[in-house]
Amino acid sequence: MKTYSQKASEVSRQWYVIDANGHHVGRLATQIATLLRGKHKPTFSPNIDGGDFVVIINAEKILLKGKKQDQKMYYRHSNYPGGFKAVPYRRMLATHPERVLRFAVKGMLPKTRLGRQQLTKLRIYAGSSHPHTAQQPAVFAPAVRG
Repeated sequence: MKTYSQKASEVSRQWYVIDANGHHVGRLATQIATLLRGKHKPTFSPNIDGGDFVVIINAEKILLKGKKQDQKMYYRHSNYPGGFKAVPYRRMLATHPERVLRFAVKGMLPKTRLGRQQLTKLRIYAGSSHPHTAQQPAVFAPAVRG
């Protein structure tokens, strides 16, 4: 019996739309990462990008558990002396709500070229509308809700 390995030419991608309203960041990000990697498919191969496209709407209505809304920080450095920046979660959610979910999903994908390629299939929008209606995305209902 031979082990099946998916080829890049055999990949079939689907579009999913997820409403982030009332969902917690980490719980939703794990399910998004699973869809992007293709781990929900029986033809999953860890070395092939066999995942689906994911469109997230209502990213500004996402939740955090406990005191994380006041304590969570996002850090970056410009590689110049004194270039360290720390942005609190509340300010990040107010100014760039799509980045909150993107950073959470990015941390759950592989840290390789394949992971960067899989992250390009993620589209996040702060509001309830998106420009991907031509792709006819299926509504994906995550199992865990706030």
